[in-house]
Amino acid sequence: MRLSADVCVVGAGAGGAVVAAELAEGGADVVLLDRGPRHNPDDLTARPPEMLARLYRDGGQTVTLGSPPVGLPLGSGLGGTTLVNSGTCFRTPPAVLARWAREHGLELDGGVLDPCFERVERALSVGPVTPELAGRNAEVARRGAAALGWSHGYIARNARGCVGSGVCAYGCPASAKQHVGITYVPRAEAAGARVLTGAAVERIAVAGGRARGVEGLRTGRRRVALAIDAPLVVVAAGTVETPLLLARSGLGAASGQLGRNLSLHPATAAFARMDEVVDMARGVPQSLYVDEFAADGIMLEGIAGPPAHAALALPLTGAAHAEAMADYRRLAQFGLMVSDSSRGSVRSVAGRPLVRYDLCDADLARFRTGLARLRELFETAGARAVHLPLPAGVEPRRARRRDLKLMAFHPLGTARADASAERGVVDGDLAVHGVDGVHVADGSVVPSSLGVNPQITIMALATRLALGLLAT
Repeated sequence: MRLSADVCVVGAGAGGAVVAAELAEGGADVVLLDRGPRHNPDDLTARPPEMLARLYRDGGQTVTLGSPPVGLPLGSGLGGTTLVNSGTCFRTPPAVLARWAREHGLELDGGVLDPCFERVERALSVGPVTPELAGRNAEVARRGAAALGWSHGYIARNARGCVGSGVCAYGCPASAKQHVGITYVPRAEAAGARVLTGAAVERIAVAGGRARGVEGLRTGRRRVALAIDAPLVVVAAGTVETPLLLARSGLGAASGQLGRNLSLHPATAAFARMDEVVDMARGVPQSLYVDEFAADGIMLEGIAGPPAHAALALPLTGAAHAEAMADYRRLAQFGLMVSDSSRGSVRSVAGRPLVRYDLCDADLARFRTGLARLRELFETAGARAVHLPLPAGVEPRRARRRDLKLMAFHPLGTARADASAERGVVDGDLAVHGVDGVHVADGSVVPSSLGVNPQITIMALATRLALGLLAT
């Protein structure tokens, strides 16, 4: 199967879908490829075990190698991880942009990115969660934060017509979450872009120092060789896969940074047993944030889900687990996310990505502090018992790496942007150093932790890239 286009975009997640739509609407002939399937909204059943198998790569069982292991669930299909994330929309903090300018030579201050953020937010119908839609789970945390005098607020989300079904992480059954699979991908198709699913890209073809297209396989009724001839390739395969694709293509390795500098925003969560009925799955799971300790790299954010979710996450076993689950309606949950200074790496082993990540001492200290703050938050809100994600008898201040039960949802940095070809994989315009016609538009270009959900940062950078390409 051989096609020709002006631009080939590899990956239909937060970055790729945005680039494809903006370029197609600007008049470019675009082919958008994704390895995963197209998901029919009517098939999103909200049943966690079923949706984990269907909507996540490897059934959501991607785990890092290191101390401690970190679960790293990644979305699969049109929309990428935006299909299964919380819908949280934070702009890049100004202090982070200032650090990128200082350390990486990236001129991306508010004057540059604000128009891109505004464009993205309009496209995704971004707006704050209302207290009513936030639900009682958020109210428990809000009550505790208010009593403690901690800074907090309701989260802005990309949702329209949300009914608070409480299963954002398992695909929105009401199609209220405006993920890129139902926003930007249809826009790209309406403007003439060709979208191919089941497309596994093996390499970027380069001749004479310039991109010529991509080569790979397409699966379906039968496997066929796939070639897209295009003078411009935008790689948006995600933070785990993008460095491997570039490496297979012999690109981006000159700085020695390809596949390195991985940050994750590692996270965990605690449960509380309340006297009141909470019904945590009624309402938006991630609807409230507590940023009192954000300057220290600690963000507290809502998390919740139906009984199957709670049963998987509850840090209890045996009779204690059964007793807590029998009281599910009075369970509350809230999360802790660390803006990490730890760094990991991604490389290929036997054709599969191997993600290595070890938690550093500074981030271990952040988790110790954050877990103590979570317990304080719940106790102040009136909890009669708090279940921390630690082994029985282990206090937060004495927690070791092996005691932590961590997940991560925001991999970043493995093809980081830097103005210097000696320190980064792509430049400030997201062009791969040392080759013409290859750009990257996903979380891999983000140079450092943000301390907030990165989805609209990735989308704003992708918007800037697309508008810049159209202007040349």
